[in-house]
Amino acid sequence: QVQLVESGGGLVQPGGSLRLSCAASGSISSIYAMAWYRQAPGKQREVVATITTGSSPNYVESVKGRFTISRDNANNMMYLQMNSLKPEDTAVYYCNVRTYSGSYHWGQGTQVTVSS
Repeated sequence: QVQLVESGGGLVQPGGSLRLSCAASGSISSIYAMAWYRQAPGKQREVVATITTGSSPNYVESVKGRFTISRDNANNMMYLQMNSLKPEDTAVYYCNVRTYSGSYHWGQGTQVTVSS
């Protein structure tokens, strides 16, 4: 099992920045890929960015050039640096991992609100 805890969400003005963190614990060695998802009110959950062992990060088109996903394996952390935030980035952001065995694990989510 893998346990995930997100932090770093909050209220920010358009054009501002936030950094989300995801702390992983448990069966860390089983993690193959990590990702950030988000779900806005009334919308389906969507993948924002993924980072897979041995591959370059991938981003949904709407955040390319603004968001950066990174992983600190030594400290079992994953981050999402979000710059130039827009109101349409408002959502609950979730940390997700996929293990080598194919199971998925989720954090509880952290709210990001972009508003003036």
